[in-house]
Amino acid sequence: MTILNSRVHIIGIGGAGMSGIARILLARGIEVSGSDAKQSRRLQTLTPLGATVFVGHDANNLIVNDVPATVVVVSTAIDSNNPEIIKAIELGIPVVTRANALSELMSSHKTVSVAGTHGKTTTTSMVTVALQQSGMDPSFAIGSELNESGSNAHLGNGEWFVAEADESDGTFLVLPTNIAIVTNVEADHLDHWGNFAAIEAAFVDFIVNTNTRSGSAIVCGDDPGAAKVAKFARERGAQVTTYGQQDFNDAVVRLIPSEDFGQCFSVTIAGQTHGPIQLRVPGAHNALNASAAFLALLQIGVTPEKAITGLAKFSGTHRRFEARGQAGGVRIFDDYAHHPTEIEAVLKAARVVAGSGRVIVAFQAHHYYRTALFSKEFGQALGLADFVVVLEVFAPGEQPIPGASGSTMAGNVPLAQDCVVFEPSWSNVPGHLVQAAQSGDMIMTLGAGDIGMMCPQILDLLSQREED
Repeated sequence: MTILNSRVHIIGIGGAGMSGIARILLARGIEVSGSDAKQSRRLQTLTPLGATVFVGHDANNLIVNDVPATVVVVSTAIDSNNPEIIKAIELGIPVVTRANALSELMSSHKTVSVAGTHGKTTTTSMVTVALQQSGMDPSFAIGSELNESGSNAHLGNGEWFVAEADESDGTFLVLPTNIAIVTNVEADHLDHWGNFAAIEAAFVDFIVNTNTRSGSAIVCGDDPGAAKVAKFARERGAQVTTYGQQDFNDAVVRLIPSEDFGQCFSVTIAGQTHGPIQLRVPGAHNALNASAAFLALLQIGVTPEKAITGLAKFSGTHRRFEARGQAGGVRIFDDYAHHPTEIEAVLKAARVVAGSGRVIVAFQAHHYYRTALFSKEFGQALGLADFVVVLEVFAPGEQPIPGASGSTMAGNVPLAQDCVVFEPSWSNVPGHLVQAAQSGDMIMTLGAGDIGMMCPQILDLLSQREED
């Protein structure tokens, strides 16, 4: 069932991926309705674009102005007992997955699909912004909003479509891909895959699938998981270019000291060095992300000079080292980091940004299974900060796992006892952060949930303290 000649209803339309699909469908003149459990910024932005949006799930949402939907799009995050799914089945309305819907939207384009356990949102965004700055108008679907446009999706006039390829539910295996990027491969989303071997096999298939479109892959060779996947994919005939700071990579990345806020680096390919490339976002991990984007841009046909200029224009995305304000000499940042490797990378970058100041962190883990799997690793990564507040795990609708708690995680942070706080009460967290912070310090909120929503309260408390 095609979604392009339908009246589409999207269940969970406020999600990052689903709202992006809605935006592109609306831009194509397709009638779209949708529902989500609660009001959100994304829902509010879809209404002016022409979508009919419902807050709350109800079987009657499928019918708008007495006209029922002809196709329903749903993500794997939606329970099969959802009343709208049940009603769609009763009415014989086809129900398609988010992955298949996105695949259909991409099918008429040349495509870049960016996958990886970490960094895919940023890398997808870098490719998109650089293409835009190079005079192209790519379509894109990203898991967060670009700072430049404020949007997470767009139907462009150009021939290229850039998409964040989500591995959490197998979406990346469905997407038609010409250029595949793999930033890293680690154990995550085991609730879907079951074990790490299954994740590795899926990433190999993702790379090999580019062969069906005469494509190729760009893979981070520094990452052990990604390097292993690249090796297996090459053995199956895939064209792979590796990148990283190690000399054995096809494209070698060199960090360059810089007094600017962002990271500076160069990339050497086949004996030719390109750069310096000055980013407006900090961290060695972002130099790697940008290197993958740079290689993709060259494969698309962008000149090195335009690629460097385009990457320099990228200013970040929502909830990726996002500056949220400053008060009382304390800077506030928010980041989506929710895996130990991500936290480590973000806090290493934060240490550079903070300079002589301290790094004060609040973290809320996402999912019990991830907390149980990485409790010690979370603690070690958070130990890169100077003061840490650990919240209780954010896992709505999940059954608790013994030992998978914020309290246990806090106990694994290798800092002095008076520098680690387990705080189960959300409303008390800003007070802990502000009490610990001094002028010159920075505060970071980390996590995949809505922890960033406390940033305004933190700023208010800092301002009140300054007035006092």
